Amino acid sequence: MSDENKFPPENNFPAGYVPPKVWSQDEQSGGAFASINKPTAGAQFEKELPVGKHPLQLYSLATPNGVKVNIMLEELLAAGYGDAEYDAWLIKINEGDQFGSGFVSVNPNSKIPALMDHAPKGGGEPIRVFESGSILLYLADKFGAFLPSDIRGRTEAISWLMWQMGAGPFLGGGFGHFYAYAPVKIKYAIDRYAMEVKRQMDVLDRRLADNEYMAGSEYSIADMAIWPWYSRIIEGGAYNDADTFLDGASYTNVARWTKLVGARPAVRRGQMVNKAMGDPAMQLRERHDASDFENRTQDKLEAAE
Repeated sequence: MSDENKFPPENNFPAGYVPPKVWSQDEQSGGAFASINKPTAGAQFEKELPVGKHPLQLYSLATPNGVKVNIMLEELLAAGYGDAEYDAWLIKINEGDQFGSGFVSVNPNSKIPALMDHAPKGGGEPIRVFESGSILLYLADKFGAFLPSDIRGRTEAISWLMWQMGAGPFLGGGFGHFYAYAPVKIKYAIDRYAMEVKRQMDVLDRRLADNEYMAGSEYSIADMAIWPWYSRIIEGGAYNDADTFLDGASYTNVARWTKLVGARPAVRRGQMVNKAMGDPAMQLRERHDASDFENRTQDKLEAAE
């Protein structure tokens, strides 16, 4: 049976659409982010990255993936690891900063967050680290923190970290895109991804029914990776009214864990770093010192102008 008999074009959306033999980008590819989406990689313009005073240089934005690393760094500092001091530089992805030559040299995939460690463990040349999960693992190993030391606990934490890395795109690029950002509402796509996100929420809810944290009794990088994405389905603020649409309140164990993790001072600070939207008092667009949370939030900077 030919594809046209199996999938009649008149039933496609838009009606009559048939995929071409060779795909090419059109002006609507990417929906709300079409202006910065391209099917090619590499630098699009020359722009060096700034470098601050600390060994750790973070280039990011307070999306869920960016917040993961912010939380880890703030947790390390709160735990007394002074060498975890860092400079955080704002990368405005809606304006295409991630395609500058300097950023691409740190992350050839042109996605935030990206980290440069100018004082790596063991010395030597600076190390670049990209992909949020990789950064969390790198920092956990560098400082020996927030990752269980025993083989069973470590493996459990890493398994849940990798679960988030694999599951997250279905929530963000799948459900979030088609529910909130696509130029048209497509019932099939929304239903498909809503079902998958609810399945993921059920996975979390079952795990947290018998465990305080994702890896068991110990707070870890697994919680830091998962919380910024899935707490938003509980608390609201994700993809318009997704908390209502997905019935986030029904996942009571996830809600308990969401409050537990969200009450940590380092988590609250991590949400502010490289934030460029919302309440100006909660925006710390650049972070270079712990005192910046008191002195350099966007509301204070605007008041001083």
